[in-house]
Amino acid sequence: MRAARLIKMVLLLQARPSITGAELARELEVSERTVTRDAAALSEAGIPVYADRGRAGGYRLIGGYRTRLTGLGRTEAEALFLSGVPSALREMGLADAASAARLKVSAALLPELRDASHTVAQRFHLDAPGWWREPEAPELLPGVADAVWDDLRIAVRYRRRDTEVRRELEPYGLVLKAGVWYLAARAEGGFRVYRVDRFAAVEPTGARFIRDEGFDLPAFWEERAEQFARSILRERAVVRLTPAGARLLPHVTDRVAAEEAVREAGKPDGQGRLTVTLPVESYEVALAQLLGLGPEAEVLGPPELRALFAEAACRTAELYR
Repeated sequence: MRAARLIKMVLLLQARPSITGAELARELEVSERTVTRDAAALSEAGIPVYADRGRAGGYRLIGGYRTRLTGLGRTEAEALFLSGVPSALREMGLADAASAARLKVSAALLPELRDASHTVAQRFHLDAPGWWREPEAPELLPGVADAVWDDLRIAVRYRRRDTEVRRELEPYGLVLKAGVWYLAARAEGGFRVYRVDRFAAVEPTGARFIRDEGFDLPAFWEERAEQFARSILRERAVVRLTPAGARLLPHVTDRVAAEEAVREAGKPDGQGRLTVTLPVESYEVALAQLLGLGPEAEVLGPPELRALFAEAACRTAELYR
């Protein structure tokens, strides 16, 4: 355990010009006293760790010291090669850079670990887009990715319904969700999410922005995705389901909303049917989704939605008369 911590400490020192004892303690999940002892142990082992005293002090490596990646085990090396998404790197224009990085990492590994990239590639592949759609990389994605990497402000034209709006954005991060690229950016009024394929133009302004170091892209995306998923479910449908319909409901509509509706339903009636109140995007969307359940679901309300199902049922019956 201590050996792994010492390796991580060296890598942290390599990654930053200087790092305080408090920061190291937080990263390593130990006390500052333990950091002091670990720094002394590294120094005794010949690794040139230097401690600056005083207010602006901290730990650093001197003499341009670098360690090779010989401390990686097989599982760690394989996880490293698994961490990339080839299609995403290609769409951002980073395929060549990623290939060069993999070669450098392979060259730094112990000989018995250099087949890690091959063994992982033959066992795991991530295909991000959903079924039945041909993913198209947005034409402006590489330019947006460059701005994200370099903390460059961008001036954009963004298509919103039937109009275009102009914005100046601070691009913080890119997210690939089900084959669609989104940009998390700060504009006037705070952070927002933009679909990259709706950008009509992207131009760097030449000015850099100061990144908010407290911004956490995964946490931000998780919060916004949950808000979006709930915001589009504006209507409610009251549906009576057979046991089979209750099992199938999460497969035809929003899974989380369906599971919550079934979980919160009362006891089954005398015919074993559950009555659920299901959040839906719109009555038209609910019609398209719930028709897939056929006779396993009966829509009880609202009256407008029940009328849509009654009309669809009559037209279907006419086809098979």
